[in-house]
Amino acid sequence: MFMNFWYPVVRAVDLGATPQKVRILAHDFVVFRDDKGQPAVLSDTCIHRGASLAAGKCKDDGTVQCPYHGWRYDREGVCTRIPSIGSKTKPPPRARVDAYPVQEKYGIVFAFLGDLPEEQRPPIMPVPEHGTDEWRSTLVTFDVNYHYERSIENGLDPAHNEYVHTTHGYQGEREDTYLMMELRPEQNNPWGYGFMATFDAPPLKNPIMRQFRKEGGKMEAGSGTYGPNHMWTYINFTAKTSMHQYMFEAPIDENRTRVFLLNQRNIGFFKQSKIGFLGKLFKPRINLWLDKKINERNMFIASQDIKVMNEVKPALTPPSRAKELMMPADKVILQYRDKLDEFEARGWRIDMAALRAAKDRGDVIYAIPCPARRETNAWVLDEVPRVAPSPAAPTLQAVGGG
Repeated sequence: MFMNFWYPVVRAVDLGATPQKVRILAHDFVVFRDDKGQPAVLSDTCIHRGASLAAGKCKDDGTVQCPYHGWRYDREGVCTRIPSIGSKTKPPPRARVDAYPVQEKYGIVFAFLGDLPEEQRPPIMPVPEHGTDEWRSTLVTFDVNYHYERSIENGLDPAHNEYVHTTHGYQGEREDTYLMMELRPEQNNPWGYGFMATFDAPPLKNPIMRQFRKEGGKMEAGSGTYGPNHMWTYINFTAKTSMHQYMFEAPIDENRTRVFLLNQRNIGFFKQSKIGFLGKLFKPRINLWLDKKINERNMFIASQDIKVMNEVKPALTPPSRAKELMMPADKVILQYRDKLDEFEARGWRIDMAALRAAKDRGDVIYAIPCPARRETNAWVLDEVPRVAPSPAAPTLQAVGGG
């Protein structure tokens, strides 16, 4: 798992003035909206006696109040009030918790879980279709019981479609002619790699989905990554009809992952700019009905992956590539692992063995360091242990950071 990337925390519509606990990177965070309605994400551990801030409540001054002794923390993580020392006594400088940069984008609240200054942070994966009149957007979240790297690599694997997804391939019935060899580079960027490929696709049986692909034949599809946990998948049914899917994944821990699936489609809905008076009355309801059906279809496809992935062993990516026999169709998976090696070389990989040892001891709690830690050493909680960076690590500028 890696710090110094943007992670999805919660759907924007699900966040209000009631604190929520969210677990990402095997750490707990509290997320809430302040008195101005702006989202805030803090480390969930009160540095007084270790209580969960998410079990407290939001106050009218934009702070979250600890349920144990009433300490209040603002959106910057600074403690503004300690009741036991009196309302006129200023809390000491170390009375603060880590607070993380936040963006509300694509209907998702993202937090940058790391300490890089703004100009050096990897970007949130761009979604150029979002908010345009030509594309319809839906957002769903779901949890899977496996490691996020395995989840991402499944999305980068074009050869599994033939056997796992009944609507994508022929269930392996074309063994004399089936090949998946040519992956065309697509949207390679400083933070990841991608591909497009040509698939032989059967006709779709589902009456709703048939409008996308009425006949069998050639179909263009592919996937790619931005950082360790953002992935895009383009499915081009025809030259003019497509679904573009964007997965923002939050590793809960080594065994669980929360997926935020943003689906963009340019077919199967009524565009607001092209409907009349009656359309404004009835067609939005049809759009919502189609949204529901599209989401159900996407979750059905995801369930086929989940069924296979739940049984994949080892549960974590093997430390040696010699322990998996990779084929040409696995090229982008190997490129993804190359990127992870680069991120580790910069010192961004969390030392999960040290984190597990601390949990077993039970007498220490760590925090993902926030950018403010570069300004002062006045902190109570220690930074999470990290795998030591390589002496020859590439610079951010060398890989297009910023």
